[in-house]
Parts: sequence; structure tokens; C-alpha cells
Amino acid sequence: MSRSLRIGFIGNPNCGKTTLFNAYTGANLKVANWPGVTVEKKEGHYTYQGTTHDLIDLPGTYSLTSYTMEEIVARDYIISDEVDVLVNVVDASNLERNLYLTLQLLELNKPMVIALNMMDIVEKRKMEIDMHRLPEMLGVPVVSVCARKRQGLQSLMHAVIHHQDKKASDPLIHEHKTVSLHRHDHHAEYAMVYQDKMEDLIDEISEQLNDKYPKITNLRYHAIKYLENDQEIRKKYPLEKDYVSYESEIINEKYDFIEEIIHECLINKEKAAQFTDRIDRILTHRVWGVLLFLLIMAMVFFLTFTIGDIFSAYVEQFVSLINTGLQDVLAQWQVNELLRMLIGEGIIAGVGGIITFLPNIIILFLALAILEDSGYMSRVAYVMDDIMSSLGLSGRAFIPLLLGFGCSVPAIMASRALESKKDRLKTMLITPFMSCSARLPIYILFSQMFFGRYAMLAAYSMYLLGLLVAIAVAFFLHLIDQRKNENPLFIELPEYKIPSIRTVFIYVYEKVLDFLTKAGTTIFIASIIMWILLNFSFAGYTVDMSTSFAAMIGKAIVWLFVPIGLGFWQIVVAIIAGISAKEVVVSSSAVLFAVGNINSASGMALMSENLAAIGFTALNAYCLMVFCLLYVPCFGTIMTIKKESQSWKFTLSVVLFQLLVAWMVTFVIYQLGCLFI
Repeated sequence: MSRSLRIGFIGNPNCGKTTLFNAYTGANLKVANWPGVTVEKKEGHYTYQGTTHDLIDLPGTYSLTSYTMEEIVARDYIISDEVDVLVNVVDASNLERNLYLTLQLLELNKPMVIALNMMDIVEKRKMEIDMHRLPEMLGVPVVSVCARKRQGLQSLMHAVIHHQDKKASDPLIHEHKTVSLHRHDHHAEYAMVYQDKMEDLIDEISEQLNDKYPKITNLRYHAIKYLENDQEIRKKYPLEKDYVSYESEIINEKYDFIEEIIHECLINKEKAAQFTDRIDRILTHRVWGVLLFLLIMAMVFFLTFTIGDIFSAYVEQFVSLINTGLQDVLAQWQVNELLRMLIGEGIIAGVGGIITFLPNIIILFLALAILEDSGYMSRVAYVMDDIMSSLGLSGRAFIPLLLGFGCSVPAIMASRALESKKDRLKTMLITPFMSCSARLPIYILFSQMFFGRYAMLAAYSMYLLGLLVAIAVAFFLHLIDQRKNENPLFIELPEYKIPSIRTVFIYVYEKVLDFLTKAGTTIFIASIIMWILLNFSFAGYTVDMSTSFAAMIGKAIVWLFVPIGLGFWQIVVAIIAGISAKEVVVSSSAVLFAVGNINSASGMALMSENLAAIGFTALNAYCLMVFCLLYVPCFGTIMTIKKESQSWKFTLSVVLFQLLVAWMVTFVIYQLGCLFI
């Protein structure tokens, strides 16, 4: 039985690395057809021939020159002695670009196997890769795989196990244009060999490093990074002699060798179909690209409303049947009336009211998953680069904003992909303004009650408003900072492809599971607390809700909400409850206004009557939607901001800033609305 190995999966962003990792481990890690998805290393396990091996999915990186947090994570891990074998996942359809990282990895002198992924795309383009010549030139095994179709997995793992102790593979076979006169025959040892002058410097630095730091195991890699003026290496291993930077020369020589590899190993490259390029002429156009993005998102929300509402009706009936049946059973068991009221008017009204929005949530995430896995979302970030640059940010900062349409927590975490700490903090500040899926039930409920056939437009305007506010805040901060964007966008525009059913399923399944988990925990607890606060006062149980603890809290601060059209203590209480999770605004409203199935036609009618009785109009409803869009992030997002920023001061500043922005924007909308209505 072979020993257990730690196998590191590394490659360029969007090369299919996480998909391959998932295929082995069964892990449901997020997989998307755009870069920046994996922002920290993930671990899983795979048993091969009776031995369980540890598999590590590392963040995507284009090189071993560390700029972003994700690149630092990848580099630090593979340089360490923790990894036994490297699996370099290479996108075969973009071989030329991927090979730069491959050449750097070879210089680490660690056991490595190349997983040549996406061979199905190569075949579709009618290209061929010489699978005999490529390993001859690189000196390591090259295995053809298709991660999406789970093909070649056994062959790849077989190569990994049998290559675990090999730092040098079969003899390298080169046909270089120039003959080396160097005193050492490096062509017999290394795949990437530089000009004689460069090799002399590498040998010289290697000798100095070996004398001064004998514990360094991969001298050649450190010497090359020294010549590339890698500040981290130079600070960690200072030498007496100061060497000038040869970074551009090293890069150029690497690409010369890559060109040689492509010439010898890639067949019919010039005949490959450029389907992606033809579509990108439209989708990445400066003007049409932005308009198409807005049109596509409008279509997404149209489907969310129309199709989602059809299925929501069935969920409403199901929840209603459960409530009726449970109440009958509890009555037969002679359960205490207060407990029955808690279950019916508190828990089921709160949690059940949220569950009825499940079809809408599924449609939204299904659409977003298809857009991501098709390769479209990367184009959006590319198109928005000019706008983001004018705000002092890279177009890469738009990726967290897009992720914010799903959930703010992973969106905040995605800010790690930004190189500058200032950019990361600024992105964390504006990302919560994006309308996450948790706010969707609020939009659906209040827009359908007050805006009729224009409900979809009212809800869609929230997504546009959130995006506009985020951009406006970023612009305001840029005016104060006056710092030009020094980090231009370099983003992989992946091949368009038909979305993987498995990938889409995993994405939607995880999001739905998160939604249901929240309904069964946060919203469940919030519904109980809300019912208690609404039905008890200092005198004990009360039938007059206006004398309850919740009413006392709402009435104490309602004056702050009067200027923004939300001067109703019930609405104030629902907003406060929404800090735990935005969906709680809906579940709290159900409890506050004693509506059993709030998303049903009868429930909405009763809710509308109760709101009309307190003077709540369409303008108030729109202001509530705006305020819920922009005000304090949910508790999970707040804790994520604290974790990512490592600062309570910054976190509290974000909370207070968003509360102020929400109040000001809602104030303007309400006051303008009062002038025209």
C-alpha cells in the first residue's frame, strides 16, 4: 500500500481546477466560469487503491509572483514542504497562456503532473495537441482529462501516485534554435533553460544562497526569483551583492520557449474557430455590453416574478394545509392556547411566509448559475472596467459586486482577489449596497401589493438603485482619495460553453440549502422573539399589540423614520428585526399584522387592508424597499466584514455609513414623492 500524499491542485483562474477537485472529492465547492472563485485553499480526500490522499484546491494564479491575497495563498503553500505532489491543471484550449505558470512550477523542482483539461473544447475547435512531444519538452507526465465529464480521473491519479518521488522525469528532448556554450549542461536537467549569461547569474546566486542559507532546497527557483527582483525573496534571503532586475528578460525568454512548445505541440491552431471572439465583439462592447447586461438582468427578474409566482401558489397552499392541520392536532391534544398561538401566528406565519418565496429564489439562482457557468459574468467585469477605473478601482472590483446579487457574505470574501488593501476596504464598503437574494422576498411582497402589473419594474429598480448607489459612493470616495487606479484589470475571458448541469445543480442546491437553513434557524428564532415582543408587556400577556414591548421599542425611535416615510412603529420594528436576516422583515411583518400566509392572495389582501388602516401608501412601500436595500447589512455580512478587514472600527464604520446613506437616499425619494403625489 502506498503512503498517503498531500496533492496540491494549482492552475490559472478558470482552468477547471475546482471542478476537477470536486470530481475527486465530491466536495460541493462553488464552481463558476469566471476567475476569483477560490480565494483560499480548500481540502478534501480521495481514496485510490486503498490509500486515502489529501487533496488541496489552491486559489487560481497566473504566476508565482504574488500580488493578490489568493496568489499569496497559492505561492506560500506550494513553496512549503507541506505538498508532496503538484497537479498543474492546464486549460488545453488556452495552452499558450497557461504554460507560463507551468514553467515557473517546474523551476520549484517538485514532483508534478500536468492535467491537460478541457480537451473537449480543443477537439471541438478541430485542433490537436501532441501528447508525446509535450511531455518530452516539459519533462513531466501530461495526462488528458475532462473535469466536467469526469474523464481521465483514474489515469491522472495513477500518474500522480507513480510520480510522487520523481523530481526529474524522462530525459528532456529539446530542439533549441541556439546552441548553448554554458559550462553546465542544463538542457539535460531543466525544461526552461535561459541564455548563457542568465544561467551564469543563476548559478552564481544559487551558490551564494547555498553557502549562506543551506536549508533552501530549491536553489534554482530562489535564484531566478532573485533576478526577477522579487522583494519577498530578497528580504527573506538577503545577499551581500546587489543584483539588478532581469525580470523582463526572464519573462521574454519564458515566452520564447512557450512559443517553441506551441509551434511543436499544437496542431491546427490557425484553423481554430473563433466563436468566442465573434460573440465578444458585441458582449464586450463599451456601450452595447452595458446595455445588454442591463437587459439580461431585467429578463432574469422577469422570469423570477412570472415563473416563480406560478409555483409559489402551490407552496402557499402547502403551508396553509400544514398550518390548518397542525392547529387541528394541537387543539385535539388540548395544547395551551398561548402555545398554539405562538406556533400558528408566530412560527408558521413567520417561517411559512418566507418559505412561500422559495420558487422565486430558485429561479433567481438558476438564472445566475447559468450566466456564470456559461462564461458571461467575466465579460460583465471586463465591460465595467472603464467605469470602475474612473472610480479608482479595477474592473476586478466589479466581481464582488456581481456576487452581491446572490449573497453579500461570499461577495465580501471575494474582495480578497484585489491587490490593494485600500481597494479591498472600499469594495467591502460598497458591496453590501448590492441587492442580495435575501431582500427579494421584501420586493416581491410589497411590489405586488402596491404596484400591480408594474411590480417587476419596481423590484428591478432596486437592483439598479443598489448598483448606482455603490458606484456613487465609490466615486465620492475617489474624489476624496484622488488616487489613480494603479491596478489595471487582467481577467480571464473564458470560452463560452453550455453550462454544466452538475455545476448549476450544485450552485442552486447550495443556495437553496442556505435559504432553508436560515428559515429553520435565524428566521425561526426571530419569529418566536418577535411574537413574544408583540404579545407581552410589563403587565404580562396583552391582546393590545400597541402596548407590547415591540411597540415600546418602535415608538421610542419612530420619530427618526418619519422624514423618510416610514413613521409607523410596526414598520420600524420589522426593520430592526431585519438586521438578523433581511428576510425577517417579511416574517416580522406577517407577525406584526397577524397575517397567516402573507404571500397568498388572501394574505396580501389582508396585509394591504392593515397597512391602509395606518396610512401606509405605495410611496411608503417604495421607501421601505429602498431603505431595506441600503441600510445595515445582515449579521452574517457584518461578521464577514470584521473577519476580512480585521477591524471592528472599520466594521462599525460600514454599519453606520450604510445606515446614513439609506436614510439620506430614502429621505430624498420620499420628499420628492410627496411633491408629485
